[in-house]
Order: sequence, then structure tokens, then C-alpha cells
Amino acid sequence: MTRETTERLRAYVDYLRDLGVYDLYRRGEPRPEFANLLAPAQMPRPVATTLAAAPARPAAPPVRTPVPAPAAASTLSPFAASQQRANAPAPSKPATPPPPPLELSPAFAPPDMPLISFNARAELPQHRALPDDKAATLQSVRHHIGDCTRCPLAYAGRRNIVFADGNPNARLMFVGEGPGADEDASGVPFVGKAGQLLNNMINAMGLKREEVYIANIVKCRPPGNRNPEPVEANTCSQFLVDQIDIVQPQIIVALGAIAATYLLGVKRPLVALRGQWHDVRGSKTAVTYHPAYLLRDPSMKGEAWKDLQRVMVEMGLKS
Repeated sequence: MTRETTERLRAYVDYLRDLGVYDLYRRGEPRPEFANLLAPAQMPRPVATTLAAAPARPAAPPVRTPVPAPAAASTLSPFAASQQRANAPAPSKPATPPPPPLELSPAFAPPDMPLISFNARAELPQHRALPDDKAATLQSVRHHIGDCTRCPLAYAGRRNIVFADGNPNARLMFVGEGPGADEDASGVPFVGKAGQLLNNMINAMGLKREEVYIANIVKCRPPGNRNPEPVEANTCSQFLVDQIDIVQPQIIVALGAIAATYLLGVKRPLVALRGQWHDVRGSKTAVTYHPAYLLRDPSMKGEAWKDLQRVMVEMGLKS
């Protein structure tokens, strides 16, 4: 078992313990609050009651093995008899039926985690925040998050919650997948090497970092910088929905396939999502490569620049 797997398992155990799911059985009896989760066939029964209720079985009669009749004397020569035995087809073995598939009780079946687009998560607000009130409204969302323990990422070595950075009245918003080590240490999104490249991309568009708004799908660092899991993204996305509804950006740029998957609620290759406009909470949304991917493959920077140029044309910007 790898170290990352061990950390993830420990995080889930701590997460369940925090919810109180650590004492499912007590003295052989199910806890009352969990009794309805057990299927009837899975309810434990006292051993004494089980033995007393079991009816006595009659002794089975002895099984007699039939004795084969003696074979008739063969009239073949020993050589011919050996050839006949060698050419005789091998007796067919009865086919062993495959084991039945494992069936889980509905109470213990893994929950479905369908992809839900940000448009389907909540209705658009009828009353929008005024420009002068956006900063305070965003701060109230941050206050509501608090020292969040809503998903397992809170127990996976998180140091800081990375809320967002930038202008609450920005026309352009960038959304990544999750914080890295540098972001976890500082509490600010995109401050490492990928953040430096994103700053250069913003400057090339004729803007400054202070003029845009930057956030992530999840606000806690996944261990080992892995991709956020559905339970983590679905839990945290409610706050990003609020951020988008408050900022009301004209354009959203999804950085990478993971961010595009959760924003749009579809799992498709990034190349199939690029080059077209999508709608997220009333904002036009473009999909491009994540800066971390561009650091690994600099040859794709030209393709990312094409995506940003489409955004510039839509916003009326000149590089």
C-alpha cells in the first residue's frame, strides 16, 4: 500500500469518525440510529436463540457407492487394447458454474455521484449584489465556510482554505481544479510556478492579476496534488456557485479538463471542449489548458494563447 493510499484511507477513517460512524455495533447489537441501515438478512442474532430455534435434522442414511460390474474379458491383444485406450476420448468434466456476482444491500451500496453542471446546482438569483456590496458579500461566503470539515479533504493534511483572489467586480474569472502545495501554505490560489505562468498569460491579454478573479473547484489541497474526487468537488462546488453569482463575470476561463468537467457537468476530452463557448451561470465560458500542464508541455502554449485570444476578442481587449 502506497503512502498516498494510506493517507487517503486515514483521511476517510477520520472523516467517518468525525461524523460519529465509529461504533456501529455495541455488544453484538446494532446501534439504534443505524438499525434501519441493516437489511433483515444482515441483522445479527444471538447464538443461543439461533441454536434453540433450529429444528433437529434427521440422520442422513449412509450413502452406498455402486460397485461397477466386472468388465467382460477383452479379446483384443495387449497392444491393440493399449492403442484403444490411448485413442479413447478423455471423459468430459462437468462444467463448474461461475460464482454468483456479489450483491450489495441497498443500504451499503456505493452512492451514485453523477456529474451536475453548475447551471443545475441552483437557480440563478433573482437579486444580484451591487458592485459596492460584492466584496462584503463574498466575505460572508468565506465566513460561512469557516474551518470547513464537510469533506475528507479537511482530514488529509490541509493547512489553509484557499478561497479566492482578485477583483470582486472582475469581468474575467479563471477557475482551476484545486490548490497545490504553495497555495496550501499561503492560502492564495495560483502563487507557485503555475501561478507565475498564469500571471504572464493575464499580462499578455493586456490585464493585471488585480483586475481578474481567480478561484478553484475545491478550496483544500488534495493529498499528493491528485485530482479532486466527486464527493469532494460536489461538496465544495456550492461555494464556487455563490462566488460566480456574486462576481457575475462576463467570461469564465476553465483551466484544465477537471475544472471544465465539474463546471459543465460533462466528462469529455479537453480538445472536444476547446474552441467553443459554453454557458456557466449566465457567463460565457471558454476551456483551455491548465498552466501546470503547459509547464510540462510548453509546445501547447500556442494552443492556449489561441483560446485566450478568443476571450480577448469577446471582451474587446488588445494585447
